[in-house]
Amino acid sequence: MAAQAFQDRYEDDLSHCYGCGRLNEQGLQIKTVWEGEESVTRFTPRPWHIAVPGIVYGGLLASLIDCHGTATAAAAAARSRELPDSSLLPRFVTGSLKVSYLRPTPLGPELEIRGRVREVKGRKVVVDATVSVGGEVCVRGEVLAVEMPEALRPRSVPPSR
Repeated sequence: MAAQAFQDRYEDDLSHCYGCGRLNEQGLQIKTVWEGEESVTRFTPRPWHIAVPGIVYGGLLASLIDCHGTATAAAAAARSRELPDSSLLPRFVTGSLKVSYLRPTPLGPELEIRGRVREVKGRKVVVDATVSVGGEVCVRGEVLAVEMPEALRPRSVPPSR
């Protein structure tokens, strides 16, 4: 049986993110799981995710690292708190995002985003991530994720379109 994606363990009212929200029909709906001590997301860019012919738009790559990193942070926090694998995950948001584009990322093939948790400290988690195509790293990133403060929680769920 396949592992449940981290994003599928978010509360419904926190599942509308453009990058990872399972309830956002127009979004990317990325899915992240553990593979050993690393987290992994696989995503195939669509033709409209273009920068210049044949190359993936850098903003999409940053979004993938961002959502992959915050999901990894949530799962790492749950692990550190010894929460059951079936429990809802705490929701993390981006405190900072650093992205380094090492080489053009080709449009067409599947992308593999991998994350490693560097640090879990209270409400903050640091995740290092890479985006690869065919085993070649194209982008490196660092996400400082912070557990979502209560003040950011939605008071109502946005309508689905």
